[in-house]
Amino acid sequence: MFPSVEIRHLLAVIALAEELNFRRAADRLHITQPALSKQITDLEAEHQFHLFTRHKRRIVELTDAGRLFVEEARSALSHTERAVHLARAAHNGSDTILTIGRSPYANHDWVSALLAIRLPLYPRLEIRLKTQFARESVHSVLVGEVNLVLVTAPPEDAQITAVPFAPAPLYAVLPENHPAAHKERLVLQDLAMDEWILFPKRFDPVVFEAIMDAAQCGSIAPKHAHDVIAPQQAVELVSEHLGVAILTQPSATDFHADGVVVKPLSDASLCFNTCVILRADNSSRLVEEYVRMFLRRYSSQRLPPKPTELSLSARVVNLKTVIPGPRP
Repeated sequence: MFPSVEIRHLLAVIALAEELNFRRAADRLHITQPALSKQITDLEAEHQFHLFTRHKRRIVELTDAGRLFVEEARSALSHTERAVHLARAAHNGSDTILTIGRSPYANHDWVSALLAIRLPLYPRLEIRLKTQFARESVHSVLVGEVNLVLVTAPPEDAQITAVPFAPAPLYAVLPENHPAAHKERLVLQDLAMDEWILFPKRFDPVVFEAIMDAAQCGSIAPKHAHDVIAPQQAVELVSEHLGVAILTQPSATDFHADGVVVKPLSDASLCFNTCVILRADNSSRLVEEYVRMFLRRYSSQRLPPKPTELSLSARVVNLKTVIPGPRP
């Protein structure tokens, strides 16, 4: 009989692969470091292959076997979660409830536009909002936990369709006495001497990596001092003169504090698209109609998709190909 692999083993390997640090991975899983280490060691011993390369007991990177294992482990967990969420949706009435994901710093106008949509074919439709960061949101779409999400700079995944509907530049939040506070628009070089306040990479990997890449191209050695999980936390740290924050447009302009100013960043590589995300194999007429109605409100703002967004799905070309017309 083929040796079994438990879900806890899949979760352990995925967490360690993403963190490459036993302490952070164990904290994320709410277990001790020895317990996590034993799960990984037992799994490798049982199946007689190594998932990670190690140097002096420190995780360095995934092996080739580890990379394949993590990819398939994510897929297995997604299928399991999707089965549960689809069954729950069927039990609750999938044509009467629409669950929409949005980021913690989504523009209030976007949310208002979503809630204002009325579909004549679904007069009893109930909208439920779920707040998540980019990576979590895409995962939630794939497993069926949400029907669609609004995501700025979504990660690449061939299983999703991403339709851009609004530009999303980055903004700097800095003390009003900062040397660059008088400028109308900033470049990343203006912040080179400051400590940076950012969202953690695991929350928004595309934006985080773009900031780091732009810094490297500008020969800037970032002083990444603080991680935050909410825009208001970032603004409060800036007001206490603990650094400067780099945030997306809605979060930067929605929150205010005394002694703080908000300035747009003009670096071309730090302007993104906010997209409507749904499964590439979506077959729900309700989801199609709802997304079409939402996109009509923002048709004048929609930007051409970037090359990385085009690779998400061949259907990310225009509104007609992404969201087909009403079915007969």
